[in-house]
Amino acid sequence: MQVDIERLVADFGGPSHLADELNRLFPDEPVSRAAIYKWRERGSLPLAQLSRLAQLAAGQGRRFDFNDYLVGEPAQGAGRTIDMGDRLYIFDTTLRDGEQSPGASMTKEEKIRIARQLERLGVDIIEAGFAAASPGDFDAIHAIAETIKDSTVCSLARANERDVRAAGEAIKPAARGRIHTFIATSPIHMEKKLRMSPDEVVDAAVKAVKIAREYTDDVEFSAEDALRSDIDFLARIFGAVIEAGATTLNVPDTVGYAVPRLTEAFFRELIARTPGGDKVIWSAHCHNDLGMAVANSLAAVLGGARQVECTINGLGERAGNASLEEIVMAVKTRRDVFGVDSMVDATQIVPASKLVSTVTGYPVQPNKAIVGANAFAHESGIHQDGVLKHRETYEIMSAESVGWSANRLTLGKLSGRNAFKTKLAELGIVLDSEEALNAAFARFKELADKKREIFDEDLHALVSDQMVAIEQEHYKFVSLRIATETGEAPQANIVFVEHGQERHAESSGSGPVDAAFKAIESVAGSGAELELYSVNAITKGTESQGEVTVRLARDGRIVNGQGADTDIIVASAKAYLSALNKLSTAEKVSAQAIV
Repeated sequence: MQVDIERLVADFGGPSHLADELNRLFPDEPVSRAAIYKWRERGSLPLAQLSRLAQLAAGQGRRFDFNDYLVGEPAQGAGRTIDMGDRLYIFDTTLRDGEQSPGASMTKEEKIRIARQLERLGVDIIEAGFAAASPGDFDAIHAIAETIKDSTVCSLARANERDVRAAGEAIKPAARGRIHTFIATSPIHMEKKLRMSPDEVVDAAVKAVKIAREYTDDVEFSAEDALRSDIDFLARIFGAVIEAGATTLNVPDTVGYAVPRLTEAFFRELIARTPGGDKVIWSAHCHNDLGMAVANSLAAVLGGARQVECTINGLGERAGNASLEEIVMAVKTRRDVFGVDSMVDATQIVPASKLVSTVTGYPVQPNKAIVGANAFAHESGIHQDGVLKHRETYEIMSAESVGWSANRLTLGKLSGRNAFKTKLAELGIVLDSEEALNAAFARFKELADKKREIFDEDLHALVSDQMVAIEQEHYKFVSLRIATETGEAPQANIVFVEHGQERHAESSGSGPVDAAFKAIESVAGSGAELELYSVNAITKGTESQGEVTVRLARDGRIVNGQGADTDIIVASAKAYLSALNKLSTAEKVSAQAIV
C-alpha cells in the first residue's frame, strides 16, 4: 500500500497553507514548504508528522483518518470505499481459546473471577466458552451470563444444530448475548476434515446462523482458516450468512500463516467484494505461530476490521493468540496511524494480566510488552538519564497508564473479616457461601502471621489456592514434614485426603520436592508424567508467597495444577494435588473437532 501524499496535502490547503498551520501549532519544530514538496515527490512523510497532522485536524474540528489516503492494492472488487467507523470492538477469548493452552483449563469459579475482571477492563465481548464442549463449560457460560451486565457474553458453536442450541440456552440469562458459530472454508479443511462440498458448507453456515437468530439478534459467523481460503468463496459464504442474519463476520488466521501486508490487502478486497459487507462488523482472529498475531490483527484494522479477537497475555493453543494488551495500547498510542478507539480502561490491563497468570499457571515473561516485569525498566545509563530528565525521551506510555501502580499494599494481620470480604469484592472475587468465606479468611490470617505485607496478588493466589478444584476435589492437602540435610537423601512425610479418606505417605527423593511428589504418588498411583515444574514469587521480598505450577501428562492429556504458600515445598505439594484433581475430571470436547 502507498500513501496519496498529494491528496493529503491538498486537503490541508496545499503546501504553503499546511506549512503555515504546522508552524503555528508547533513553533519549536518548524516545517518548510520545501519539505512538504519533498513529501509529495517521495510519496511518503515522516511518521512524527502524522501525529501532528491528526492534532491539526482535531484543532480544526474535522475528521482525519490516515487510512483514507492509502492507495494501491487491492485491485479487484475495490470499486467502492467503505467507511467502517472509528470504534474498535475488543472481543476477549481468554476463557475459550485461551483455555485451549496445554493444561490451562479453569474451574467455573475461576472463569467467573476472570470474567468480572474483563468486565472491569471494559472489553466489549467476553467469549465465555464452548457450551457444547461439556456440561461444565455450559454451566460456566450460564453463570457468567447471569453475572456480567456491561459486556456481551458469547458462546462458541460449531455450525450444527446441537451446538448452536446449546450456545443459545447457555447465554439466555445474559443482558447482552451473542452466539459465535463457525465452519471451515479452506479447500484443505473442507476436503480433508469436513469432507463436505463448498455448497454443503454454505448451507450448513446459513442454517446455523438462522438457528442462532432464534436466540439472539447478535450472531457472529467465522470462516475457519479464512486466510488460506479462496477469496471468491469467502465473499459468497459471507454474503449468504449476512442475508441469513449474521451481524459480525470473523476472518481467522487459524494457523498463524498470514503476514501483515497481505492481511491488510485481503481484508480490503474481501470487504469490498462481499455483498452487504458495509452493513456488518468485520473481525480479525490471528494466531501467533510465526510471531505476527498482533501485527496481522493491526493490519486487519487498517484493512477495515473493527473487531479484534484476542486474549490476555496472548494466551492460547500452540504459540498463542493476539495479545489484548498489545492491541489496545498500539491503537491508543498510535491513533494517528490506526484512527480507531477502544473502550478499554487501560489501567486494568496489569491486574487482568496478573489474575490470568495466577489462575492458569502461565507466568508472564519478564520482557513481555506492556505487562512484563521489565516493560518499563531502564538499565542503560543513557536511558535512565533521559527518563529522569523527561519521561517521554524513552517511554511512549507510562507504567501507571496500564495499571502498574495497582500493585499496592491492601491488608494486614489486624484487618477484620468484613474488610477482607470488602477487599475481595473490589477484586471481583465473590465467595458463594459463609463456609467458603470463613475458610478463605482463616487462610488469610495464617498468611498474615507469616508475611507482614499482603498485596492484591497475594489475595488472588490465596483464593485460587483455596478454591482450586472446589467442584470435584478428589485430593486435598493436609500437612507436610520435610527432613533434609546436606549429603543425606531428603525425606518427606505427607498427609492428604484422597476421595474422602485421609492418607499418610512417606518417601525419599533426590530433593525435597522430588521426595514430596514421590510420597504422593506412592498412594495415588496416577501414572502421570511430570512435564513442567516452575516457581514464581508472587510479590517482592523474601517473605513472598511462592506460586508453583505443575504440569502433568497422562494418555495424551495435559493439565496444570497450581499451589501457593510461603513455603515452596508445601506450595509444590498443593500444586501436584491440584493437577491430580484435574486429571480426575472429564476431558472436554475440542472446538476444532469435526462438524
